[in-house]
Amino acid sequence: MAGIVPPPPPPATPAPPKPDEKVDYFNLPCPIPYEEIHREALTERSDPIVKAEWTLKHSVIGLSVVIHIQGVSLKPELFEGMRFDFTKGLNQKFSLSHSVFMGPTEIPSQSTETIKIPTSHYEFGANYIDPKLMLFGRILTDGRLNARVKCDLTENLILKANAQLTSEPHMSHGMVNFDFKTGSDYRTQLQLGNGALFGASYIQSVTPQLALGGEVFWAGQHRKSGIGYAARYNTDKMVATGQVASTGMVALSYVQKVSEKVSLATDFMYNYMSRDVTASFGYDYILRQCRLRGKFDSNGCAAAFLEERLNMGLNFILSAEIDHWKKDYKFGFGLTVGE
Repeated sequence: MAGIVPPPPPPATPAPPKPDEKVDYFNLPCPIPYEEIHREALTERSDPIVKAEWTLKHSVIGLSVVIHIQGVSLKPELFEGMRFDFTKGLNQKFSLSHSVFMGPTEIPSQSTETIKIPTSHYEFGANYIDPKLMLFGRILTDGRLNARVKCDLTENLILKANAQLTSEPHMSHGMVNFDFKTGSDYRTQLQLGNGALFGASYIQSVTPQLALGGEVFWAGQHRKSGIGYAARYNTDKMVATGQVASTGMVALSYVQKVSEKVSLATDFMYNYMSRDVTASFGYDYILRQCRLRGKFDSNGCAAAFLEERLNMGLNFILSAEIDHWKKDYKFGFGLTVGE
């Protein structure tokens, strides 16, 4: 009896194939604005409106959450020198910010060597954040004043405006953007700016993952006009975008979510007129108490940006950038107090 081999188990019943999900083309999702087509790869986290929108959508913001919302930015907020940022919330909607920066600033030069001069400035800011109205103001010791506004006029109409005022002649500028969500699966934008700048864009969801769009613009001050096209394909794990314009610009980007803590990104920039080509590769890694971002590009430049959470509301920042071809080396450190 001990030598009897037991019969093999019956073969497992294969799982029935999943039925193909039918796409309801009359109920496609509304695409993101045309101007934010590359936001996962190229949007800076320091943009106050972008940061405020994420904060409103996620009441508990942590380092492990921000990466999945914003993706991998190939434009981390690199700096050289020392900076200190302090944000004090007066209530749930209104806050004040103070920022001190000390470090060198590059000045234009005809030579190949980088010329830097030591500078320092203080910046005071006021922020009002509400689901339907966002106001941001910044004033620097050199006299520059920056203002940003985002207002939901109706459920389908959003007003965005930004302006910079300075004492230097012909350096002040402003722009107003109207975002019309005229349909459930498409949106249009109208832009007006100083210098007789006019622009319009349209983007349409073709499938649940694919959106196509186009834009036109006219710069009256420079007597230039242009037209552009863009495509965006996204899933739960990746985002791929492409954009071309009559100005000669070609931009491609790709973001891949490898795991819950690691994401990778790459982009390709080509200017047909100047024949300039740049390719970049970036990474974003989330640890328990820190976030590490970095990039390498085809110009021989390597950069890294580290945010270490020392305590609730207290972050330590390290920034480093090496340009091997220009022999330019930058290093910065700072503290951020407040959320």
